[in-house]
Amino acid sequence: MEELFSQALGIEYPWKIESLHFNSDKKRLDIKVSFERGALFSYKDERTGTEKQYKAYDTVDKIWRHLNFFEHECYLSVRTPRIKPEQGGTKMIFPPWHGVVGGFTLLFEALLIEMCRHTPIHQVAKIMGLSDRKLWHMIECYVKKSLNDADHSSVSCLGLDETSRLRGHDYITLFVDLMTKKTIHVSEGKNHETVHDFVECFEDSKGDRTRVREVSCDMSPAFIKGVKTVFPQASITFDRFHIMKLVNEAVDSVRRAEAKMQPALKGARFALLKNETKLTSQQKKKRAYISQLNLKTSRALRLKETFQAIYQADTGVQFTTLLKEWYFWATHAQLEPFKKLAQTIKKHWDGIVRWKESQINNGILEGLNSVIQAAKRKARGYGEKHFKTMAYFLTGKLNFKTYNPHLPTLFA
Repeated sequence: MEELFSQALGIEYPWKIESLHFNSDKKRLDIKVSFERGALFSYKDERTGTEKQYKAYDTVDKIWRHLNFFEHECYLSVRTPRIKPEQGGTKMIFPPWHGVVGGFTLLFEALLIEMCRHTPIHQVAKIMGLSDRKLWHMIECYVKKSLNDADHSSVSCLGLDETSRLRGHDYITLFVDLMTKKTIHVSEGKNHETVHDFVECFEDSKGDRTRVREVSCDMSPAFIKGVKTVFPQASITFDRFHIMKLVNEAVDSVRRAEAKMQPALKGARFALLKNETKLTSQQKKKRAYISQLNLKTSRALRLKETFQAIYQADTGVQFTTLLKEWYFWATHAQLEPFKKLAQTIKKHWDGIVRWKESQINNGILEGLNSVIQAAKRKARGYGEKHFKTMAYFLTGKLNFKTYNPHLPTLFA
C-alpha cells in the first residue's frame, strides 16, 4: 500500500512513506513520511553561493495539507530534517512538495488558486474546511512574490482608471499596460498622488518613465495633473468611452427637462442612451419615432449620433474637421447641456484629437474593472485590506508558475 501511495504522490528517494492512517470518523487520511537513514541533503549558502551536501542534524515534525483522498482530507505528516552547516546555525530542509505558505503542498495550493479565480474566497474556505484568513494569506503571498519579480522595462503605453470598493467610496486606481492588457499597479485613491505612487513602484520593477509615450485616461483633472507631471513626454489620449458617457449625460439632461411636457419621451431613456446595435426592436422603433419629432431631445440625439460618427473618420485631418463642425453645432444648438459639453471638449481638445493617431482607449480597463466589480458582487464586497490584492489577482495576469510548477500544466 505504501508503495502505491508513493507512486501516486510522486515521493522519491530520499523520502519514503512510513505508514498510513485513515480515520473514518474524522474523514481524514494521514500519511507519515520520513527519509532514508544516512541520506544526504543539498544546501546552497546564499552568501557564498557554494552548495554542499549534509546529513540530518536533527528533525522536526511538520504537517502539510494535500489534495483530498476522494472526499476525505489528506495530510502529509513529515519527519523534516534540519542540517547544521559550518556557519549560520541549523537550516530546515523542506521537501519538494512544500508550498509557498506553510502547511499546504504545492498541488493543494494550485487547486486553491484555481478555485479562488472563479469562486469567492469565503466560499472556497468553507468548501475546503479552511479559515478565510489562511486562504487570504496564501493569495497575498503569491501576489506579493509575483509583484516583487515583475519586469516593466518594456511598458510604453499606459491606461489608468478608478474603481470603487463600495458604491461611491474607497476608490483604487488601476494602472494597466495596454499592450499586454494586464494590471501592473493598483494605488489607493484617485488623485494625482496615485500617479506618483505608481511611478515609484514602476521604476522599482525596471520600468522607465521616459519610455512611456502614450497614456489613456478620462478627463479627471487629478489624473491629467499627475500624468503631465510624471510623464511630461507622453501624449494623453482621453478615453473615448468616458467622452461618450459625457455625451450621453448631456442627452439625458435634455430629455429629463423636456419629458415633463412631452409624453412621447416617457420610458425613452434607454432607447436614447444605448448604442443602436444593442437596442431591442421596440427601442429602435421608439428611437426612430423620437428622432422625427421637432423636440430638443431629437436635436440632442442627432448631436450624439453625429459625435459617434466622428470616430469613423478616415484621417486625422478629417477627424479634426468633423469635430470642429460638431463643436460649432453644439454651441449654437440652444441646448445648454451641449454648450457645456462643447466647452469641456474644447478644453481637452488635443487629448480627444490624439485618439485618431494613438487609437488607444480605456475599453481594456473597463473590461478589467467589470471583472473586479463582478467578483466583488459575488463576494458581497471585500474588506479594504483585500480589495487591492484581489484586483491584482484577477486582472494582473500574474505569473505564479515560477513558484508553483503545477499551475501551468494543471490549472493554467
